[in-house]
This record gives sequence, structure tokens and C-alpha cells, in this order.
Amino acid sequence: MQKKPANKQPQGQHGRPRLAPQQVRIIGGEWKRRLLPVLDALGLRPTPDRVRETVFNWLHHQVGGDWGHIDCLDLFAGSGALGFEAASRGARTVTMLDFHAPVARQLTENKELLKAENVTILRGDAFTVARDMAGRGQRYDLIFLDPPYQQDFIAQALPLCIDLLNDDGMVYVEAEYALPEGEDAPDWLAPWEQVRADKAGMVFYHLLKVNGNLHENKA
Repeated sequence: MQKKPANKQPQGQHGRPRLAPQQVRIIGGEWKRRLLPVLDALGLRPTPDRVRETVFNWLHHQVGGDWGHIDCLDLFAGSGALGFEAASRGARTVTMLDFHAPVARQLTENKELLKAENVTILRGDAFTVARDMAGRGQRYDLIFLDPPYQQDFIAQALPLCIDLLNDDGMVYVEAEYALPEGEDAPDWLAPWEQVRADKAGMVFYHLLKVNGNLHENKA
């Protein structure tokens, strides 16, 4: 996924400067073990294999093993590690969005390499596109939310996700911090329930659903 720390050097999982990885490996599904090139761009860091394996085990349980009816949106696609993983496992549609033109081009090349007909690549601002999608009534069953660190994008994006989800839809959130729960949770987290959460190194990852009835939360 795409990470753009405020400092000038890419950061590794433990905060040490490092070069961005050159490939990402799909870990399950039709394209299992396929290696995809990743743009050598500042701060671009795919979700680690270990994290993806855990997350997709969670998701497999949540969807009952049937990915064929799942429509996915990856708002900050970056390397495409999450979106291509979902597509490999048979997601009905996967829409990947990234603001940076070179990253979007690399995603398009990887889509063509895999002949991934269930994948759509878009270039644009995540917040603008999300509002436009919601206004046009587009809805998804699963949204990947792994934005650049240290820019408060999760607090801005999660409220938009409510209007983009189908009932019983889920949001995967990856961050440099644990999302607070209970009385410590900020207002923008109040509509959400943490279904699962874990940590690997300095990567915190969470699976969220909207509390109660989705339509009531949208009212």
C-alpha cells in the first residue's frame, strides 16, 4: 500500500530508512505466488505478506469463503498488494484508486500482466472520488483503507466509507497506530465496531463494521 511519511526518506516497518521493495507476491488464489513489480517511489510500501495472510484469513471467514459476490474498493491502492490479492481470490470486482500517475500506470501494467478482468484502475483524489461514488450510489462490500501515514487521512476517509458500504460491508484499516476503542474513541470512530485487530512490528491493522444498522447510521 501507499505510504508517504512527512520526512524525506521512505521508512521501513520499524521506522528505519530503506528502499521501497521492487516486487509484491500474491499469497493466495488464482495468481498465488505470482510476483508483481512495484514502482520504486518515495514511501511506497506494500502491506507485508504476514499481515496480508492474516487479514485475508479474517476476510475469508467473514465472507464464508465465497468471494464471487464481493465488490471491493481500494482507496489508496499504492502497490496494489491488497486489491490484487482480493482479485486473485475471486472478488467479483476490485476498483483501485491512486492519486499519483506513475503509480496508477504501474497498477494498470500489473492488471494487464495478470489479465485481471475483474480489476479497474482509477487515478484521482481519494476523497473527491469517494464522494462522487457515494453520490452516484456506488456501494461496496469491502473497502481497503491504507493511506499515507501521519496525514490524518483515516479520520477523513472513514466517515466517507459509511456512504460507500453495502449492509454488512467491511473496512480494512492499516495504520501506524492502534485505533482507540470505547471511551477513548474519537467521534469519527463512534459508528464503527472493531471486528478484529492485530499488530505486526509497527503496523497496526483492523477490520471494521458499522455498529448496528447501516441505514440508521447514515440517517
